[in-house]
Amino acid sequence: MKTHDFYYDLPPELIAQTPIERRDASRLLALDKAAGTWEHRHFYELPSLLRPGDCLIMNDSRVLPARLLGSRVGKDGTLGGACEVLLLIDRGENVWECLVRPGKKLRTGARVSFGTTGELTGEILGEVEGGNRLVRFACQGIFLEVLERLGRMPLPPYIKAELQDRERYQTVYSRVSGSAAAPTAGLHFTQELIEEICALGVNIGYVTLHVGLGTFRPVKEEEITDHDMHSEYCVISQETADLINRTKAGGGRVICVGTTSCRTVESWADESGHLEAKAGWTNIFIYPGYKFKVLDGLITNFHLPESTLIMLVSALAGRERVLKAYEEAVRERYRFFSFGDAMFIY
Repeated sequence: MKTHDFYYDLPPELIAQTPIERRDASRLLALDKAAGTWEHRHFYELPSLLRPGDCLIMNDSRVLPARLLGSRVGKDGTLGGACEVLLLIDRGENVWECLVRPGKKLRTGARVSFGTTGELTGEILGEVEGGNRLVRFACQGIFLEVLERLGRMPLPPYIKAELQDRERYQTVYSRVSGSAAAPTAGLHFTQELIEEICALGVNIGYVTLHVGLGTFRPVKEEEITDHDMHSEYCVISQETADLINRTKAGGGRVICVGTTSCRTVESWADESGHLEAKAGWTNIFIYPGYKFKVLDGLITNFHLPESTLIMLVSALAGRERVLKAYEEAVRERYRFFSFGDAMFIY
């Protein structure tokens, strides 16, 4: 299967630059994956599409304000030119794998400083495959608290507008810091909507997958099977595993909120769809032909053309049906990508 098989035309003005005022007022395209039919809804109508005995699986990862703007430090301790460091993976003992700019100036041994008083500093320990750097940080105080003060949200490259409220790039149920990007399907939920869903007899379980910047990496290979999928760290608790197992045994639907939740449960399920608690790295690549072991339905945003995410959605609902639904969304002027509207595939 070719990468260009997943291309669609998207007018640039449909890429949402800011979140809408009310989270659950976003539009919802509900796609029946068996019939290939759809209807236009709003996200606050989601409860009417759910049934008692279903369960929603949500990713509770929280985005780190991982973009640091600072200065290079000279050998004599004076501050030099501007630099940018983006935290990607916590490697332990205050060492992070990072993306740095300008790369030519930040080689092994270089030092950087952030904040007006130099309350956070870093030293480049070395380079890893792909050009990322290992950076050891030192700070005055608790690292994550300093990061909350000095860091900026690492918004996707297609968002050019400044984010006024950082919490709008977090889900209302986020609690485990570690992502470099938001699990955006969850951005549509309000606490009130979650309570309404629970009152219907729908159960909610949580997994954690820390979203990496690889989620935005384009598929450059002509054949999709030649693509080298990025790895991300994910966790499922025994409580959530038990909930999914009970739901399946009772005839309910397992509906994942976002591709990250989907990739977590599909990574750790055995061939029969049974789950136990597990944590580790996954590079699962889901594309048409994949046989889902757990997932019955998916709540997701609209994804970039030729991305691994539109391939995952196509594995669930069929490539032609997905592309027709996307054409309809373009025609109806839906908002696309991270701050955009949503789909419910059931």
